[in-house]
Amino acid sequence: MRYVKETGAQRLRVPYDYVTPDEWASAGFPLGTWLADQWKTHEAGRLDAGRVEQPAGQGTVWSHQDLAFEEGLTAARTWAAVRGHLLPPATAVWDGYPVGTWVKNQRYAARTADAHAQRRQAGLPVASSAEALTEARRAVLEEIAPGWCPAWDTGWQRCFRLVQNLLQNGGTVPVAAGKVIVQGEDLGRWVTAQRHGWEQLLPAQRWLLDNVLGIEPAEKAEQPVPRTQDDMWALNLRAAQQYHAREGHLRVPRKHVEQVETEAGSGDRQNGAEEPVTVRLGTWPDNARKRANKLTEQRRADLDVLGMCW
Repeated sequence: MRYVKETGAQRLRVPYDYVTPDEWASAGFPLGTWLADQWKTHEAGRLDAGRVEQPAGQGTVWSHQDLAFEEGLTAARTWAAVRGHLLPPATAVWDGYPVGTWVKNQRYAARTADAHAQRRQAGLPVASSAEALTEARRAVLEEIAPGWCPAWDTGWQRCFRLVQNLLQNGGTVPVAAGKVIVQGEDLGRWVTAQRHGWEQLLPAQRWLLDNVLGIEPAEKAEQPVPRTQDDMWALNLRAAQQYHAREGHLRVPRKHVEQVETEAGSGDRQNGAEEPVTVRLGTWPDNARKRANKLTEQRRADLDVLGMCW
């Protein structure tokens, strides 16, 4: 087959999106998708025996797993080229393909392979390697986008790469929430969170922030003033009043969070920024209910006005 001769490939592993070049007699033929169709037909047991033997002579691997990987790799490669990283959210879909789920699965396979390697090094037995990512596949993914499988949270790495891309394109590090939104990520809010949560980061994360992005930890004077218990009660009450005014009741879903606008002089402003405060309102009414006998009369009255069910 000409593809094998032209590329020097040892096996007939054609990229899913490969189309024959103009200088070929069969220019423009979608060879990648055609072979994918042959794989699917073979998997269903409907491919003529003669056709099975003919491509096999060219080194074709009749593997559904290989086909699935090639299809995912095509979507991942395109995603990375357009988005500038290979850290899609798990729900991401590209041209109808669930690229987010696919990359998540490859990340799991890579970590499985790492765990197996550690066990072998320690002289411990290793179970089946069927779910582990091969070195060849890992190399392909690393070539597309180094850092696709971080040791920490993928969301953190995605924001890091987006800020890095911003700097490489002549931008500056965003310092205010709500000003720079890229691919749905509030980069200013993320930068602020890193500066104020510096001690909770891993040493490698701090090194990346400092040496790659030029981000330093917040000075002591920048740290927010700790809220008192009275401040926290007032903030939660405002969130409950806002929810009640909008919904007409106080039956708050347990996982609900409410965004409360800050007020001048209220002490609610976070890091000196005029931005909404996130209140985990879902659990607050239940906690208040459990402490009902310890609440002041005024606090109970404030909740009664909202239709609190004790």
